[in-house]
Amino acid sequence: MNIRSIAVNGMLAALYIAVSAIIQPFGFTQIQFRVSEIFNHLVVFNKKYILGIILGVFLTNLFFSPMKMYDLIFGVGQSLVALLITIMTAKFIKGLWTRMIFNTLIFTFTMFFIALELHLAFGLPFLFTWLTTAIGEFAVMAVGMPIMYMINKQVKFEKMIG
Repeated sequence: MNIRSIAVNGMLAALYIAVSAIIQPFGFTQIQFRVSEIFNHLVVFNKKYILGIILGVFLTNLFFSPMKMYDLIFGVGQSLVALLITIMTAKFIKGLWTRMIFNTLIFTFTMFFIALELHLAFGLPFLFTWLTTAIGEFAVMAVGMPIMYMINKQVKFEKMIG
């Protein structure tokens, strides 16, 4: 890994943490409306962004989560699984929009990890919690698609990380 990749991933992790801190009350609830999740779309442009995203999720959960150990296992695990699925299927899915839609659906579906976490930690009903966390994740990721697409037109995410 080159210096540029390390620097970009470090900045991405810091940005993920900063955005999460701003909306902290909504990022750890039964709804999970974490705006910083739009950065998950970066792996659609270049798989090397996975390190910055995972580091950002890990540190955000470490510093801000009221359920640190649960979130370090389930939250980071959910992100890692969803990102790896998106990365591994990228060569089979053509088109940027199609990959972002797929990524959105994968992240939405894998919110069962978070529902399980909340069920184990607080006894919340699993299926209802999966529904509410999935809705929050879908909303953030769906709104994030056009935002990331428009930013990419100026920034060129695929080339930024080296």
